[in-house]
Order: sequence, then structure tokens, then C-alpha cells
Amino acid sequence: MTSNLNNRYGLSPAHSEVVEACKMIAPCSALDMGCSNGRNALYLSELGFDVTAVDNNPGAIGMLQQIVGAEEITNVSARVYDIHTAALEADYDFIACTVTLMFLNPANVPAVLADMQAHTRPGGYNLIVCAMNTQEHPCPVPFPFTLQEAQLRDAYTGWELIKYNEDLGTMHNGVQLQFATMLARKPE
Repeated sequence: MTSNLNNRYGLSPAHSEVVEACKMIAPCSALDMGCSNGRNALYLSELGFDVTAVDNNPGAIGMLQQIVGAEEITNVSARVYDIHTAALEADYDFIACTVTLMFLNPANVPAVLADMQAHTRPGGYNLIVCAMNTQEHPCPVPFPFTLQEAQLRDAYTGWELIKYNEDLGTMHNGVQLQFATMLARKPE
């Protein structure tokens, strides 16, 4: 399902892993970490999720706030937030962080992951998609941060891994690289 709002405002479709996750996760409180201009937040909103959308780019948040206002959307709250601070202030049932971690300072990533886990309610979900840099598939893009083999899985020890893979994928610009993709459920 493609978001009508995404089409109307010229945004990319929701990330395919967000679409897949929503086939099993009922609408709940959701956090879109690194939301950019809101492609995932708007999709989740249309499905009935109560969405908090955060990004450190004021321009992207401003664009999303304009869409939310123009469309009179009541279930999306968009605000500027520096993910590096790892200081979430609320708990969520579903946190999506797709193609965001690779733009962070590597020193902050462990704290960001721990903060996401701490602010996920029991029985809730974390969805992460992040570029990898492995010996077999060196990352062709100079991202500040990339995952190593099993690094993401190891960070979620004790969680139920609903989906986990480290497959080759293609970015929207056509560059092929290896991604770690994980949907994990926090123990109740």
C-alpha cells in the first residue's frame, strides 16, 4: 500500500520494511527516528498509528509539520530532536529507525540503541535497517557509521528476533550495499 499523502506531496513511498512490519503490528504508539520529511510517519498515520516523528533537520520537520497542518492530521507529532543525545522522553510500542543509524557519530550508536530499547514498552517492537561494512561487501558509501556482521543482532540479545538478515540491497540512488535488517520484539 502506498500512502496517498506521500504521492500528493511528492515523497518517496514508505520504507518496504515499515510496510512489512505493519502487516503484523497493530496500530499503536510509534516513533519514527530520523523521519526526514515524513514518508514513514505519514504512512503509519494513515494506518492509524499514533506517531511521533523526530529528525535533527529543522527543514525536514518543518515540511512534515506543514503537511500535518494542511491535512489536519491529528495523530502525527513532528519535532526536531538530535538522535545523538540518546535522550528519548516517552515510551513507544513501535520504534522504526530505517536508514538513519549510518548517519550518526559511531561513538553514539550504542547509547542510541540502548535508549531505543529502554523506551520500548514490553511486547513492543524495534525495526532497524542500517548499512553494513563487511570484508565480503565493503560499503561503497562513506557513511560515518556502518554495522559489522552480527553487531545489530548481538545488541538485541534477549529480544525475540521476528526478522533478521544481513542481505545485499539497493539504495534509492541505485548503489548496492549490504544492509542489516531487524524487526525485534521486546520481552513482556
